[in-house]
Amino acid sequence: MTSILLAVVIGAAFGAVLDRIGATNPNWIGRMLNLTNLHLMKTILLAIGTGSVLMFGGQMLGLVDVGHMSVKTAYAGVFIGGLLLGAGWAASGYCPGTGLGAAAAGRKDAWFFIAGGLVGAAAYMVSYPMWKASGLLEGEKLTIGAVPGAKYDALTGLSGDLVGIVLGLIFVAVAFALPERLRGQEVAVPAE
Repeated sequence: MTSILLAVVIGAAFGAVLDRIGATNPNWIGRMLNLTNLHLMKTILLAIGTGSVLMFGGQMLGLVDVGHMSVKTAYAGVFIGGLLLGAGWAASGYCPGTGLGAAAAGRKDAWFFIAGGLVGAAAYMVSYPMWKASGLLEGEKLTIGAVPGAKYDALTGLSGDLVGIVLGLIFVAVAFALPERLRGQEVAVPAE
């Protein structure tokens, strides 16, 4: 029961942060994707980079055990699913987390997004045997660098902790180096 309560508290806090930075507003996401306002992209890169540095740095210091984390199997279906998720994100202005946060914040359009996601998940479940038979769901669990305590193969002989820290620092540097916009002027969108 404690873990469920903790999950609800962390989820609510995460949703509140998403709403605060504008990620629950599809107009902000649209501006990010058309490169006219990169505030949200910079925030995402900074959060991922900081999390990576803290997580893998903590692993190196013995404070965090990342070996228990799940690694997604690398197969064609994951890449196809990623492309579909990206297309859906661009078309709707929501990803799963921001859609739920927007619904909690009172946006009615987010409920249609959630319904579409549930219909898509149901369609995948019904068609799963076909996808399984196609061979698109076969692959290996790989990491870029070897993570101590993890049971996954690595693509390189590099230390996974160092790779995670370096990639995190690159994300942080890119977040600070990005300008506010890469093209055009930001278009004013009427308030809702």
